[in-house]
Amino acid sequence: MKAFQFIIEGNWAHFKKPETNNNPLTHDFITKTALMGLFGAILGKHRDEMRPLFPQLSEDLLYGVQIVNPVKKESWGFTMRKAVNLFDKPPKYMEFLKFPKFLIAVALNNPRSERIFSDLSESLKNNKSCFTPVLGLHNCPADLSFVCESNFSDKQTGNFKTKGFISKNHKIDVNETLQFRVGFDKIPTFQNDDFWNLPDKYVEVIYPSENREITVEGDFYRLQNGECWWLI
Repeated sequence: MKAFQFIIEGNWAHFKKPETNNNPLTHDFITKTALMGLFGAILGKHRDEMRPLFPQLSEDLLYGVQIVNPVKKESWGFTMRKAVNLFDKPPKYMEFLKFPKFLIAVALNNPRSERIFSDLSESLKNNKSCFTPVLGLHNCPADLSFVCESNFSDKQTGNFKTKGFISKNHKIDVNETLQFRVGFDKIPTFQNDDFWNLPDKYVEVIYPSENREITVEGDFYRLQNGECWWLI
């Protein structure tokens, strides 16, 4: 499969967990649906244009994430108040990722979206974006940097080493000498043409912290440079 890699980073990020409306919490890293929205910004797609593209790209593109910086979260209150009665309403707090940085791998899973895939690769390569790319919210701008173009193998099964996320069904080689943590999250992978993340398309994942490497048994894809990734 054709593939490219790029880095996303910024000062802050928020990828809202849908079950936390009053005081929203964030996923630990950029979700697939949030990434599709970021791609729309790069290509200059307005909301009506993105409506049919969300389900298409959710199916036609695969992605993987390596969490480069440690996952750090802070909560901030944003409710505005009238100066005459500062404590009329309590503040509503939102959870943010601080200094997020991710290495992203994107693979073309269906030739139907090859033109979009090529346009994304060229835009990232030339540091061009039609709209400001953001990390979930408009007050969280993203810096993007292209890494490389490559190709992924067909899906393989066996033992491999990876710095990216894996599924909860993978078997991790637990070694007592490992001195770092792994994280857990449940992320959306499909958004329909009503901009709704389908509940049955959420996937439970495990990821190594701080760009560390783990040894795993299960399904994976191998990049031309030898890196192994699990893609969804």
